[in-house]
Amino acid sequence: MDQWTVVVLGGAKVGKTALAVQFTLNCFVDRYDPVGPEGYRRSFVVDNDMCFVEVVDAHGQEEDLDDLDQWVREGEGFILMYSMASRSTFDRLEVFHQAVRRAKKIHPILMLVGNKADMADEREVSKEEGAALARQLGCEFVETSAKTAQNVEQVFTSLVRALRQTRNLEPESASDHGRAKERKKRCIIL
Repeated sequence: MDQWTVVVLGGAKVGKTALAVQFTLNCFVDRYDPVGPEGYRRSFVVDNDMCFVEVVDAHGQEEDLDDLDQWVREGEGFILMYSMASRSTFDRLEVFHQAVRRAKKIHPILMLVGNKADMADEREVSKEEGAALARQLGCEFVETSAKTAQNVEQVFTSLVRALRQTRNLEPESASDHGRAKERKKRCIIL
């Protein structure tokens, strides 16, 4: 079973915790105690293969860039999240994107998420703007509602697929290659 650490980054009150809880516990929480980062874990099947995802909700990182860098270093996949009902959270995404780029030397696996689709009447960021930013960042874009669970599963399924692709592209070390050859030689047919 493959294992991944996904870090959810974004401004205050965009729904980072609600997304993590909806994905891992299948429920919506509208109140929580925002003290430090929290991790949520879930096993699920993507493309007929089981995987284990730890979701790190890095709430509070908006003010503490040192902690932000630490969480980003530990992450393998990243959700850059904003509220569709808040222009300022969309405009602030560059801070989080730069933190990821600074900590990860290779092209990071990102997903841009516009949350609070259930608040369409309060929309301040268009779907087209989200899609344009995703193209600029070179990542996938999804609009979600952590409240109604709209597209929440899709976010994590897409991230796992992208993470698996990067793992498949990594060159095998000489010892891994040798072990693979050795395993092939030990094939027993009954």
